[in-house]
Amino acid sequence: MILFSTKDNPVPEGAEAGSITTPDGVALRFARWRPEEATRGTVCVFPGRTEKIEKYFETVRDLIKRGFAVAVLDWRGQGGSQRMLRNPMKGHVDDFADYGTDLDSFMREAVLPCCPAPFFALAHSMGASVLLDSARAGERLFDRMLLLAPMLELSLLKHDLAARRLARVLRGLGLSKLYVPTGKIKPLTEIHFDGNRLTSDPVRFARNLTITLEQPQLDVGPPTIGWMASAFDLMELFEDPATARAIRQPMLIVAGGGDRIVSTPAIERFARRLIAGSHVVIPGARHELLQERDIFREPVFAAFDAFIPGSRV
Repeated sequence: MILFSTKDNPVPEGAEAGSITTPDGVALRFARWRPEEATRGTVCVFPGRTEKIEKYFETVRDLIKRGFAVAVLDWRGQGGSQRMLRNPMKGHVDDFADYGTDLDSFMREAVLPCCPAPFFALAHSMGASVLLDSARAGERLFDRMLLLAPMLELSLLKHDLAARRLARVLRGLGLSKLYVPTGKIKPLTEIHFDGNRLTSDPVRFARNLTITLEQPQLDVGPPTIGWMASAFDLMELFEDPATARAIRQPMLIVAGGGDRIVSTPAIERFARRLIAGSHVVIPGARHELLQERDIFREPVFAAFDAFIPGSRV
């Protein structure tokens, strides 16, 4: 397994890239950085849907500067990990529990045996939801988790209940592997900064687009019906007030006040019910908090430094 550099996004020094195989036979790409000066523990980074390890090189450097070792995972079906369908552009899982299998395999095989304790999590969007589900099930893989814009409810869907019903009906009809009805692959040459919902930073947006333009095999398109139906199943669990109250994992949730991908009000409702957690909303910030302008990104790391023990700045 290799990592890919671009002119404005070089691979951080000391990278180890590798592959593990899950119990159900899926090959996952991961990367580790274990500098000698990493005396504060290990931060495990879990990207969101469609993202790849390369998108987090800047974040890796920020974490190493703070005295941590870092490990990053490509979820199944995206980045440099094995795709789940013949069409590699389809973002598909049969069940979100499959991502839980990825999480457990990554920690057991790539992190716990060789990375320094204690272990912390930094997860974004879909990745944050997978970690929340793990905590809901009673797993305690991390001392603390910092979750960024977790996918608890989608802002993009104006008719959420109808979309849930449709996804489940289509799944029941055996159509799980088809794109969602609104799914359309947009050519990379037609993707522009203006009008994007992810970040207000044109420089980081261009950097991330260049990664995909130069390494299109890392890209993934819209989700399948199966992915969407399974996502709705998980998000429905998070709506139950008892779910948040049952979680004992210490965590801090950071949301963006300008997020138009996931629902910040839903995140706030969930976070207020947590026994061992809290939340912060960054006014004006869009969905990809670590890809945002410094005026929004710096508060994310201020929250990290305040919440994660041993952070050195």
